[in-house]
Amino acid sequence: MAQDGSPKAVNHRRCSTRTKFTKDQLTVLIRAFNQEPYPSYNIRQKLALEMNLEGPIIQTWFQNQRAKHGFQRRPEPEDLAASQAQDQPVKSPRRWRPHTIYTSSRLHTLNTALKNDPYPGVDSREQLAKEVGVPEPRVHVWFQNRRSKFFVQRKKEADEPSEQEQDG
Repeated sequence: MAQDGSPKAVNHRRCSTRTKFTKDQLTVLIRAFNQEPYPSYNIRQKLALEMNLEGPIIQTWFQNQRAKHGFQRRPEPEDLAASQAQDQPVKSPRRWRPHTIYTSSRLHTLNTALKNDPYPGVDSREQLAKEVGVPEPRVHVWFQNRRSKFFVQRKKEADEPSEQEQDG
């Protein structure tokens, strides 16, 4: 109970006790992590049975290991093959992707496309990406940001009284 007498809220997602792994269990987990940092459900279940643990505990251990080692994304198949050949886990650098530079000609093309269709489909975005020379995901984000900016500007204009109303 809380100090005021009300029942204390319980976080049901977190276990009440921390799992303590034996040295043997850690050896098995580390070996499995070095072979595959993103194990499938079946592999996690096999490990759980082998170590007499629950599957979600194994899943959480792998998530924590990936976070500890700086993994930020699931590796592409070719990245994974290269890392397995070197027998090392795939590590993503913790750097932000550089900002995409939009030249005036790129902006003109994108703004024209925005006027024609503010919600282009993936095919249209891929075609635009080829035209302007940036990856399709950057075009997708550009449209999201531009639509958001447009709606914010429209809301501001609606909230501000016009000059005639202020003079009147």
